[in-house]
Amino acid sequence: MRSYVQKIEFADSPQSTIGVEWEIALVNRENADLCSVAEKVLDKLKEDAGIPADEEHPTIKPELLMNTVEVVTGVHRTVADAADELRANVRRLREVTDPMGVDLYCAGSHPFAAPTSQPVTDKERYANLIDRTQWWGRQMVIYGIHVHVGLDDREKALPITDGLINYQPHFQALSASSPYWGGEDTGYASQRALMFQQLPTAGIPFHFNSWSEYEAYVADMLHTGVIDDISEIRWDVRPVNRLGTVEMRICDGMSSLEDISAITALTQCLVHDMSMSLEAGYKIPVMPAWHRVENKWRAARYGLDAIIILNAQGDEMLVTDHLRNEVKRLAPVAEQLGCQDELQGIIRLIERGAGYQIQRQIFATTGGDFQAVVKDNVAQMNAV
Repeated sequence: MRSYVQKIEFADSPQSTIGVEWEIALVNRENADLCSVAEKVLDKLKEDAGIPADEEHPTIKPELLMNTVEVVTGVHRTVADAADELRANVRRLREVTDPMGVDLYCAGSHPFAAPTSQPVTDKERYANLIDRTQWWGRQMVIYGIHVHVGLDDREKALPITDGLINYQPHFQALSASSPYWGGEDTGYASQRALMFQQLPTAGIPFHFNSWSEYEAYVADMLHTGVIDDISEIRWDVRPVNRLGTVEMRICDGMSSLEDISAITALTQCLVHDMSMSLEAGYKIPVMPAWHRVENKWRAARYGLDAIIILNAQGDEMLVTDHLRNEVKRLAPVAEQLGCQDELQGIIRLIERGAGYQIQRQIFATTGGDFQAVVKDNVAQMNAV
């Protein structure tokens, strides 16, 4: 019998409030390669804001690699307000990076940088990660968008985690922007999706029937030394107990604030809709495990051209067709949450094309110029 327990309290959080995390790479303006100057950038930001050197900036933070910073928002009720804060933070970041000859870049991966040549941020938890994961850990030159949505009841957290995983291929296809890796076309829309899941506690979450079952899993992970802290469980969707949220971590990095707003609106609407369904006594369907794995692979491979599995019966549909249906279905929810225009951004993204499609188009039209691919992305970031 298990002699250890791990009670996990779930913080109070207003239903359907949101927060967004945006991982941004730093690139050299001259050659479009990654440059590891995050420490210098963060020091300058803190100096300008009067923040002590031994404290973190509240909205622009370090990440695993020294070529990366993470821009985060506070808690907001509307997508528009979250987007406004992201915009302000990115502009503040650019005030520091522009004079340094450093540009901002965000996609699932950098198209030609050498993954294993990127220095790791000097923090114990990052050093431990690399020491444990070795070659795979040194490959993690990847960038993503994370969206938190508040839940007013702990009992909603695990069912909604399952519910968002049902939409994993939708989010993956929309955001896919990592077709290139180390100067090669991988043939995938999202190399990041398959790379990140190589970490021991990343990838598709397990299904749990109860919060106590989830607590037992976390206790096992801590007891056996797989993790030292619950935050080291890096699933594609996860409950975040200290914030009282469910966190959607599926998406590749994106350079368009309009696209990030669309993804945020879709996440918020889905979570709110699921929350209302649970309150009405409905259960959220749990996809068979192999369907979940297959859907992730299809979206990573084919992006917006993926034909996805919709349910346990094995019904299938082109992901873009299902997305159009879902945007229509969620329209009343979006109106209630005040994100109608942002949700319609999903349709605009589909019609314009996802990041992987744009990258390949630029690469082809420029005769194979990876720098042009990066600079187009930078131009999108400069428009924020």
